[in-house]
Amino acid sequence: MSKLRVAVIGCGSIARYRHLGEYANHSAVDIVAVCDIVEKRAQKTAQQYGAKAYTDYKNLLEVEKIDAVSVCLPNYLHAPVSIAALEAGCHVLCEKPMATSKEEALEMINAAKSHDKKLMIAHNQRFVPSHTKARALIASGEVGKIYSFRTAFGHGGPEGWSIDGKDSWFFNKEQAFIGAMGDLGVHKADLLRYLLGEEFVEVAGFIETSAKENTDVDDNAVCILKSESGVIGTLAASWAYTAKEDNSTIIYGDHATLRLEDNPNYSLIVQYKNGETVNYELGGIQSNAEGGQTTTHIIDHFVESIVQDTEPLINGVEGMKSLEVILAALESMETKQFTRI
Repeated sequence: MSKLRVAVIGCGSIARYRHLGEYANHSAVDIVAVCDIVEKRAQKTAQQYGAKAYTDYKNLLEVEKIDAVSVCLPNYLHAPVSIAALEAGCHVLCEKPMATSKEEALEMINAAKSHDKKLMIAHNQRFVPSHTKARALIASGEVGKIYSFRTAFGHGGPEGWSIDGKDSWFFNKEQAFIGAMGDLGVHKADLLRYLLGEEFVEVAGFIETSAKENTDVDDNAVCILKSESGVIGTLAASWAYTAKEDNSTIIYGDHATLRLEDNPNYSLIVQYKNGETVNYELGGIQSNAEGGQTTTHIIDHFVESIVQDTEPLINGVEGMKSLEVILAALESMETKQFTRI
């Protein structure tokens, strides 16, 4: 079978550290084109991967015969570029958050459906070993009835990781639409939906811009979420955890408490009601720290869904449902009321 012809649109940090490297390591993939509005960046990336450089994604889609694209652009471009790629006959892997509104997300879903193409959103937390193990324990009933949770995703901010540093689009509301909640919070909304196996129905959000200067996007947020069965908990997203990244989740059940990515030695700790504790060493979570770029399994899963013609685990509908949690938190902050989803 011939290799999948792949293009990566946007050559910033997420493309460099995740998408390009993982595509390059995949035996079924050939990176044929890359695109970035910064010509020098596009050319440097193209040279590194033996691909053709473009500065206009429309031109790329017209000229190249592409099977699949990764959309690694500022948030406001996720929907229009994904839709253009789907309409050009490409399968699409889009970075999170998938869009800036539910309407945009629906347009993406409809474009994928009408052109019979895969649409996957890059929520990599579902593939973390401790998270998949925790989901299995919850689904098996071993944890018992779930009562509550708390989850956090925070680091010092995108200026330490983004290719443009303090000048990054992450801090520009017109391009980013949303700050730490879109960068980090939406990941945890998706993770909790995956772990609990149910949807959230009510959200309260406290969302602030307090840690960063010269920006109008949020950098600190705490949300209270309630699921359809009545599980309640908190979700924190922050660009102000300056000393150390936090990517932990704790699930409180009737029979046990699960501590995920909360201990430097054990990626999952199960504390049972009878006093027994089981420690799991399952491999680390991906982080933005030096040496923290382990495989996300996102590229492998996306490629497999195309080759095997299966539905991606995080398809457009899943991406939209996770986005809706974040949109509800924003609405709650504006109205000073709980928001129903």
